[in-house]
Formats: sequence, C-alpha cells, structure tokens
Amino acid sequence: MQKRGLQLSQEKTLITNINRGFSFLGQNVRKYDNGTLLIKPSKESYKSIKSKIKEVISNNKASKPADIIRQLNPKIRGWSNYHRHIVAKDTFAHLDHYVWASIWYWAKRRHPGKSWRWIKNKYFKSDGKQDWIFSGTDEKGKEISLIKSSHIKIVRHRLIKGDANPYDENWIDYFKSRNNIREDRFPR
Repeated sequence: MQKRGLQLSQEKTLITNINRGFSFLGQNVRKYDNGTLLIKPSKESYKSIKSKIKEVISNNKASKPADIIRQLNPKIRGWSNYHRHIVAKDTFAHLDHYVWASIWYWAKRRHPGKSWRWIKNKYFKSDGKQDWIFSGTDEKGKEISLIKSSHIKIVRHRLIKGDANPYDENWIDYFKSRNNIREDRFPR
C-alpha cells in the first residue's frame, strides 16, 4: 500500500473479534455464539434515518399531507432498499412504527380539538388489506400514500455456482432462471 501512497488511518481502523461485531457502511456484522453470522442495519444508520424523518415532519408542521409524503417516500424507500439484502425485517417494522407515531403526533398537533376518529378519517385510509395508511391528494387530485419500509421485499443474494460462465452457451438457461434476464444479454 505504501508504494501507491496509501496508508491506514489510525482513527478509523479497528481490529476486533467478529463475535463482538463491527459496523461498516451502515451495517453491523456480528457472529453469534451459535455460529450464525448476521448482518443488520447499524444503530447509527437507524438513528440517522429517524432523525431525517423527524426533520422532515418538524419542518412541515403546516404543510399538506401530500408534501410530507413526497419528501418522506424517497428517504424511506432509499434507506430500505439499501438494507433489503440483510436481516432487516424487525428494523423495518420498528421504522414503520416510528414513522406512524411521528405522523400521528403531527396530525394530533394540527387538530388539538378533534377526536382520534376524526383525525384517522381525515389523514389515514384503508385499502382492504391494511388500515392506517397515511395519504393525501396532490395538486392534480391524485391520491398518494406513504410507503412502509416493511413492504420492501427482502431479497437474499444467491451464490453463483463456481463453474458457471455467462459466456458459455451451456449455462444460458441457468442464468436466465436465476436472474430472469433477457436472452439478448448473453452473447452467442
């Protein structure tokens, strides 16, 4: 590394046992006593998304629901998509509850004299499968809803077989079934 002018930073470098775990790129990697290796969203990453959500809601105390939804959806979707390949189901559920509680507090603060049922009917809808969906209408009259991070599908990475070659015609069916990729992606 020194030949190329690179060196490890003493402040940022930590050598630790994997059983104690470590955080890297917003994810916590830890091997437990039973031999299970789990990668979860780190506490710092979770706190960061919560603070961003809190900031959006506190900066929009008098805004329309559609404006809040338009600002929150990219943040929730982006954070959830980044963590969707790891063990994040419980964290997604906690985040959904935090978002709901923050929105509920925002709505109650906006209408202090109204009942909870009135607030629910004004700001939350039901789609038959799910209740308490925060929604609003935009300028064009289109209804938009706040996404839930628990609705982001968790997709695990699958290992590729060691001898598989995407340029070998014998493996085309394997890669098609694995990725649902168009046939024109594979050279003949």
